[in-house]
Amino acid sequence: MTNVQESSVVQKLSLDLRRAETLRNPISPITDAYPALTLEDAYEVQKLNIAARVEAGERVVGHKIGLTAKAMQEMFGVDEPDYGHLLNTMMHDAATPLDLSSLISPQIEVEPAFVLSSDLKGPGVTVEDVMNATAYVTTCFEIIDSRIVNWRIRLQDTVADNGSSALVVLGDEKVDPRAVPLDNLQTTLEIDGEIVETGNTKAILGHPANGVAWLANALAPFGGRLAAGDVVLPGTCTRSFKLAGCSSARGFIDHLGAVSITVTGEPYEKSKMTA
Repeated sequence: MTNVQESSVVQKLSLDLRRAETLRNPISPITDAYPALTLEDAYEVQKLNIAARVEAGERVVGHKIGLTAKAMQEMFGVDEPDYGHLLNTMMHDAATPLDLSSLISPQIEVEPAFVLSSDLKGPGVTVEDVMNATAYVTTCFEIIDSRIVNWRIRLQDTVADNGSSALVVLGDEKVDPRAVPLDNLQTTLEIDGEIVETGNTKAILGHPANGVAWLANALAPFGGRLAAGDVVLPGTCTRSFKLAGCSSARGFIDHLGAVSITVTGEPYEKSKMTA
């Protein structure tokens, strides 16, 4: 694409994705219509939508990292993770029932969350730097959702769609990251009282802090940084699970505690199927 074409396409795609999220009406894969769309283009789409939301009064409160598992990288044909932004409106109180009617095709993941006490700015950020800059870690849920129909996504689709992000639910425990073996913690996801997924945090790039360091270094060439107070999700070590039809979820990570939510309503996907 020429620069003019790229600019107009990026603007169009940002509007299409924003409208899809607002109306809960997913769109066809953007890589079907624009197969030449680059990863850089996709991040530009993401940034435009984040800028629009900030201009409307929302605040960036952190980041999420995806594609941290080798199997997922191989599936997408990449050799590094991707990332999206977290906004204050995406932070969901665990005590409040999660109403799926505002979402399209939500899935849930359990993972550790890092809450930073000081800034992290690359290049050269290490795991030790991340540990020293972390106020605490806790168990969290990430609710992912795709504004692309039927989750028919390639890498550029999910990056443009802010990493297929939706909501974050933080647990209550606040654990010093130096006090626990973060790279070897058993993890479970329960749906309606039944364990549906298990894993170990070593599957998150060998150590969850590796993802945080990678992101701080990846943001550096663009003048970006991770700020004190930010919530950073390094990725999950289990598969995600569809929430449609569920009534409760509980995530547990050894030493980091549990996070639980109740679930109500039907997402767009299920409501359309039963309409």
